[in-house]
Order: sequence, then structure tokens, then C-alpha cells
Amino acid sequence: MNRYQTTQIVLKFTIFLHAPVLQAFTYSGIFIALRTHIIVIEITKTNTLTKTLLAMKNLRLLFTLLFVAAFATVGFGQNIAGSAHDFSGATWNTSIGDQICIVCHTPHNATPVSGAVLWNRLETAATFTPYTSGTMTATAGAPSGTSLLCLSCHDGTIALEDFGGATGGTNYVANPIGDVTLGVGDLSNDHPISFTYDATLATNDGGLYDPTIQLSGMPGGGTIDDDLLNAGSLECASCHDVHDSEGLPSLLKIDNAGSALCLTCHNK
Repeated sequence: MNRYQTTQIVLKFTIFLHAPVLQAFTYSGIFIALRTHIIVIEITKTNTLTKTLLAMKNLRLLFTLLFVAAFATVGFGQNIAGSAHDFSGATWNTSIGDQICIVCHTPHNATPVSGAVLWNRLETAATFTPYTSGTMTATAGAPSGTSLLCLSCHDGTIALEDFGGATGGTNYVANPIGDVTLGVGDLSNDHPISFTYDATLATNDGGLYDPTIQLSGMPGGGTIDDDLLNAGSLECASCHDVHDSEGLPSLLKIDNAGSALCLTCHNK
């Protein structure tokens, strides 16, 4: 067989999928990245190959990998459909077609709320007493940013069916957060939110990892700051994924078996 020297061969294929996935691995020098809604496969080799090997074996290998990766996505990642935030089958959801997204988002006539994308709900009007502790270096303020969006349901002051300008609903989230009474909520017994988590805080505290360099452990290899914080702030969405991309209990971003989620940030 005729042989020739190749310095680099790169084959790259992208497949669009319905199921969101977040996984990456390397197999025999072949990097396979499974990301949200796509599969990217890159084959990079630097060695002596035969024309037959390139034309036949690598081609068969490539299509085998495409086939396996496509079906593997069934086991990687989830999405909001079928999650705890899928209200399409709820009796109070009277949207046309029992829509999922309409409870929080709308393509038209959205409510202008900072940090929200095409928001379709009211913001909570309650005020909250934040968590404090003598051993806590950070100062947690009033809930802000994306956490206020969560509390528009989870503080129990706005009915679940009160979206799209509707009011007067009677169905509320079970086990509301904050124990709101007469417009005042108590978050003093909940993990602090809405505070800046940066390298300075980590240094001053001594019991936290530097979020700018400590990896989150999530697929993709990002830091805590990249994957868990909202513009440098720790919020509800730092631990919970409202769209359930990971398919974990309580909509967690990281499985907390062995306190793994806690120990992502806390250096204990």
C-alpha cells in the first residue's frame, strides 16, 4: 500500500440535536465535545498513515463515533420538559396548548425586569431579612438579580397562574421560601444570596476557594465564576438550574452526594 507522511489531519463535524447535553471526553486521540444541542467531533492526528487507512478505517471509525455519540446523548443532560418546572400539565395552566415556557417567558408584551429574558411575571414586592452570621465575611443584602425572579414564585406571594398580566390566582408554590408575613420575608435561615463572591472575599474569608481560578467541576471545564455566578454574584441560580439541564434532584447544577456541591466553593 502507498504510504505518505501527514503532519496534521483535522476532521470536524457538528450535529444538531434536540436533547441538550454537556459532556466531553477523549477517545484514542479523538476529542468529542457534547454540548448543548450539538455534538462537535474533532479528529486530529499527527503520524504516518496509509491512504487505505485514511479512506477506510478512519471513515468507518468516524461514523461509528457519530452513531454512538448521537445515541449517548439520551443519557447526558435533561431539559425543562418533564422537570419540576414543567407546568404544561398543571390544571391551573390554561395557556393555549398547555405551554411550558409561557409561565415565565413570553415572546410579546414582556414585563421589563432587569436580568430577565422576556419576563412574563411580576416581581415579588416583599422585603426580606437576609442571612447573617458572626463567622460570615461576606455581606448578604436584599435579594437581587435572578434571585428576585425565583422569588416571584417561591416566596409564595404571587400565584403560579398569575402570568401574562393575570392576577387573582389561588394556586401557590408548596413550601415557599422566606416565610413572608405582611410583605416581609425571612431569609435568615437560608443560604445567603445576592453577595459578591470574588478573589478578595475568598482571601479574606480563608474558607472559600478563589472563584476566578477554582474549577466548578461541571462539564466544559469552567471556573466557579464562569459556571455558577451571575456577574460575580452568588444567587439562587448558582446552585439551582431553573431549566434542569443536569437532570439532578432539586434542579441542582452539581450532584450534592458527599456534599460535592457545597465543597465546590467551600474549602473545608
